[in-house]
Amino acid sequence: MPLTQPLAIVFDTFGTVVDWRSSLIADLGAYGAARGVKADWVKLVDAWRAAYQPSMDRVRSGEQPWTTLDSLHRASLDRLTGEFGIAGLSEEDLVHINRGWHRLRPWPDSVAGLTRLKTRFIIGPLSNGNVSLLLNMAKFAGIPWDMIFGSDLFGRFKPDPATYLGVARLLDLRPDQVMMAAAHNGDLAAARRCGLLTAFFPRPAEYGPHQERDYEAEQDWDVVATDIEDLAAKFGL
Repeated sequence: MPLTQPLAIVFDTFGTVVDWRSSLIADLGAYGAARGVKADWVKLVDAWRAAYQPSMDRVRSGEQPWTTLDSLHRASLDRLTGEFGIAGLSEEDLVHINRGWHRLRPWPDSVAGLTRLKTRFIIGPLSNGNVSLLLNMAKFAGIPWDMIFGSDLFGRFKPDPATYLGVARLLDLRPDQVMMAAAHNGDLAAARRCGLLTAFFPRPAEYGPHQERDYEAEQDWDVVATDIEDLAAKFGL
């Protein structure tokens, strides 16, 4: 059991709690087949995710005013459907496809592990997703959050310190009473710089054949587990 026990554990969400890649490929593939829309959905999903950080960087740099992730996703989708030559999509189709990020499936251990952790800790997502996206995702996937820390609560995207420290402020806790849990070493490094406790577990299938890093812990995080169920076990739950 870790020597230091947090009062709250917040989780990165895309890739850490939910399997965005397989979920989107399956969701959009089925929708395209039903609508008779031909597209290479695998390549579209990978390109869409590749646009994730650059789109947020434009907001971080001040090049673009604050914009929710839903809106950034939609702008990237509009561009990519043109680049991929995907024809026959109505506005209703585009809205449905963009909301595919609201319909992501959890990793097999996520709901059971979070349910165990919830018996002792305050749990919630600390994600670059906006509140409505994360709330709809939780309802769809049965994720038992206590609180949702969407980026629009702070008007900032991770790794801005305002996000990590904002969790502590909203919960009336010290930063060292909050643990950040993620499958991404970079996210944890930013949280640690803000004084949060850290927990790592890998998701080696997150990017499918395109995974390049985060196969293992790259620092001496406070807890290193195999998945969320194992994280719960390490706390004696």
